[in-house]
Amino acid sequence: MLVRMGDMQGREVEVEATGIAHGGYGVARLDGRVIFVADAIPGERVRARISDDRKPRFWWADTVEVLEPSPHRRPHLWPEADVSRDPADRPGGADFGHIVPAHQRALKAHVLSGALQRMARIEREVEVETVDGPADGGGWRTRERLHVASDGTVGPYAARSHRVVPVAGLPLGTAELRETAPLGERMPEHAGGTVEVIAPSVGGARLILGAQAPSVIRERVGEREFRVDDGGFWQVHAAAPLTLTRAVQDAVDESLFDPRAANLDLYGGVGLLAAALGDRFGSALRITSVESDERATEHAQENLAEWIGAQAVTARVERWVRTLADASAAERARLAAATVVLDPPRSGAGREVLSALAAVAPAQLVYVACDPVAFARDAGLLAELGYALADLRAFDLFPSTHHVEAVGALTRA
Repeated sequence: MLVRMGDMQGREVEVEATGIAHGGYGVARLDGRVIFVADAIPGERVRARISDDRKPRFWWADTVEVLEPSPHRRPHLWPEADVSRDPADRPGGADFGHIVPAHQRALKAHVLSGALQRMARIEREVEVETVDGPADGGGWRTRERLHVASDGTVGPYAARSHRVVPVAGLPLGTAELRETAPLGERMPEHAGGTVEVIAPSVGGARLILGAQAPSVIRERVGEREFRVDDGGFWQVHAAAPLTLTRAVQDAVDESLFDPRAANLDLYGGVGLLAAALGDRFGSALRITSVESDERATEHAQENLAEWIGAQAVTARVERWVRTLADASAAERARLAAATVVLDPPRSGAGREVLSALAAVAPAQLVYVACDPVAFARDAGLLAELGYALADLRAFDLFPSTHHVEAVGALTRA
């Protein structure tokens, strides 16, 4: 039967999920066509409603009834996101909340290892490690963005939409965040805006209403404190800053590390990972942290002040790395001895940045990634540029979601 685009949207079909895709979708097939099904676990048979049939080779759908459940299914951690609720009314942000945590990690490992094999031809067994936090996969978020509907209702967006849905709770949030979130309140004066709820490790929880001017907060990581804007970037899992600090420290090959080399911290934010190297390798560390956000760079300069050889530069990384080609012979030698830490946005570093780095041939790279496909693509690019993936760890820094954090160590092949 010939099905025209638009004919199937809104219709319900019975399918079996046989795999998991990047983005957290169960993968099913119907008459030879791939269907990406939200809220379906591999091995389940579900009734799904087609939500998007615009592509000729694959469609998207939402689970509306589980006909044959997986043994890994549990009652959803966030009741309002359960399949018993209409898909249009389910809040987004907890797309693995219906899966037992151990199996969540297994699925994330499968996605990461599959991406590496497919995109970089790297065969690698992956284990997604647990981090400190409640075992049920909730209670970890220290930052949550809520939205205000036209009638003043405060809540999250429905999954894959820009429509505010009311909820009774925020189970992924820390206890302090949940107590502070203005759920059930009306804020008509902020209609169309946002309410940021943050619970930093120092100083208590607070709200940021709309375009409110930033104020400086402190975040404690181990024995160290960092200055950061309350609305600026900071890892959202309460345990993530310390977890990544230790992971980056462990990923560095000490035999290749030279504290006096032209070491780099790219996409450096407020200096968390530059400080991780400083704490491991001492006061003689020379490192340049590059970040496009000027406020973050100002904080990084203060956060890294105890290392005389540390500096923070405000620049777009893809532009700044081009200047490395103009370095003097002496500076190029220091770059060749360098360790480079990269913590790019979800889209990854990309060819332009990686090619510019490879041209000066640093001794080792430590790549912190929050997207498995972007990381796999970049690992493949780095293999072409002469860098091999020497070590890889993955961490469950986003429990009850499909997201996973990876830390890869790459050295010159």
